[in-house]
Amino acid sequence: MTLVSGTRLGPFEILSPLGAGGMGEVYKARDTRLDRMVAIKVLPEEFFENRESVDRFEREAKSLAAVSHPHIAALYSFEEISGRHLLVMELADGQTLAERLLKGPLPLEQALRYGSEVAEALDKAHKQGIVHRDLKPGNVMLTKSGVKLLDFGLAKAMEPEVPQSDLTSSPTAAARSKLTGEGTVLGTLPYMAPEQLEGKKADGRTDIFALGAVLYEMATGRRAFAASSQASLITAIMSSDPPPVSSIQSMSPPAFDRVVKTCLAKDPEDRWQSAGDVGKELRWIAEGSAAGAVAPVAARRERLVWAVAAFAVVFGALAVLVSRRSQTPEELTRLTILPPSG
Repeated sequence: MTLVSGTRLGPFEILSPLGAGGMGEVYKARDTRLDRMVAIKVLPEEFFENRESVDRFEREAKSLAAVSHPHIAALYSFEEISGRHLLVMELADGQTLAERLLKGPLPLEQALRYGSEVAEALDKAHKQGIVHRDLKPGNVMLTKSGVKLLDFGLAKAMEPEVPQSDLTSSPTAAARSKLTGEGTVLGTLPYMAPEQLEGKKADGRTDIFALGAVLYEMATGRRAFAASSQASLITAIMSSDPPPVSSIQSMSPPAFDRVVKTCLAKDPEDRWQSAGDVGKELRWIAEGSAAGAVAPVAARRERLVWAVAAFAVVFGALAVLVSRRSQTPEELTRLTILPPSG
């Protein structure tokens, strides 16, 4: 049920809705105890009817609260108020990457910066044993201080281990799809790795696949995998590769193509094995791009200096030549000396 402005959940006063998804509704709220703004996610009832599911989610929330990183939205607490289970999180001001992409692709410099920050956040969480499993532009908030990764770890907490046949027979996109009586699988289809679609166990490399899809979309303004139907989209993810970024953005360096292509490898063994490595590669490309932007300027300046010098030499030579030609010739003086008589 949607909460209206002014609704109180214990010490939290609901101010306005921020969004909604398969895991529930998110609201901007004020913590009256500390007088600070927070984001509150209220979980749907089907996620906490089973006590075991709630316990798993609470344990995951505690693990996430232990992850401190500047590019991960902090989780403050897990609450049960008035029969509702909710998460109290850091309120990140800005716009989501999904909202920004409505205007078109990002400049390469921004795509590299945001991509490396997301990679750093993923690397930190992976080292804590937490996998996001629902990385997508809608879960990346762009703020003045950089990106903030949202909804971290929820999919892992809520997704049970299921036989492979269960998933392949009923793949899911974003919202909700009951797999067993005990759980739900989360994910957004265009960003799901092949192993997720096959029902195999996901790990950090699953997030790296999604990161590749997000990088591709940031650089091109297009999804790496798109189709007119869910079945066609699944086929594309499982068996085809998107066109290289450089074929869409001609100024994109080949090194960026290689990073994205490796992220999107079908076999997890062929991908980058850590998000930290992806972040290092993106920073290296960014440094090279910055140097490449400076070098042409310096080269143009040097060519300009030589051109001016050459022009001065040529102009001087022409001036001398013209000066010589314009001089009047000296008059020839003729003298006649007659011999003496006799």
